[in-house]
Amino acid sequence: MAIPNHIGVIVDGNRRWAKERGLPAFEGHRRGFARVKDLIGWVKKRGIAVLTIFVFSTENWNRPKKEVASLMKLLALGINDFKKNIKKLNEDGISVKIIGLRDKLPSFLKKATKDIEGLTKNNEKMTLNIALSYGGRAEITEAFKNIIKKKIPADKITEDVISQNLWTSDLDLMIRTGKEQRISNFLIWQSAYSELYFYPKYWPDFTEKDLDEALADYSERKRKFGR
Repeated sequence: MAIPNHIGVIVDGNRRWAKERGLPAFEGHRRGFARVKDLIGWVKKRGIAVLTIFVFSTENWNRPKKEVASLMKLLALGINDFKKNIKKLNEDGISVKIIGLRDKLPSFLKKATKDIEGLTKNNEKMTLNIALSYGGRAEITEAFKNIIKKKIPADKITEDVISQNLWTSDLDLMIRTGKEQRISNFLIWQSAYSELYFYPKYWPDFTEKDLDEALADYSERKRKFGR
């Protein structure tokens, strides 16, 4: 089986999963985050080098304030749980990186993200990108700001230069759960030639078997890159 180097997952459907079961939205998010931790182990076991998980978008700031506040606390709890298990992360060689616009994050979450990045920065077997307050257009905007700061002449700005100023590398496979079939501003530069896999289950119901089905489907596709 051909194993992708970099997969991105849009973990969609937490709120709808909860609503259909008569549960509060927070419970859907809580179950979804628990499943994220499972996914990390599944991906590591299969030898995938980079995993990017879309957990909170720039557009999600427009959700009700109470829900956003609950999500921020849940994300901080989750990242701090990584810190409690730092020995395992380091043994597995997993480097955790937060990609997104951090300025809007509450101070307690900024601290949690900074801590986990520092504690895992020397790990090289696998990279876990957590896309938090993330938007693909925002990422490209920030890349151009960096290019301008570096005073790179216009005639020297190439696709490679832009890629080098983005937050992560090109994507091989994008998986989206939750029945929607769009990429929702996720890794829009990096996904130019990625394979797209839309799964009808809500994220809390996603299983290891479902991941294997996505990888098997990816393995059967022929990636021509326009050739």
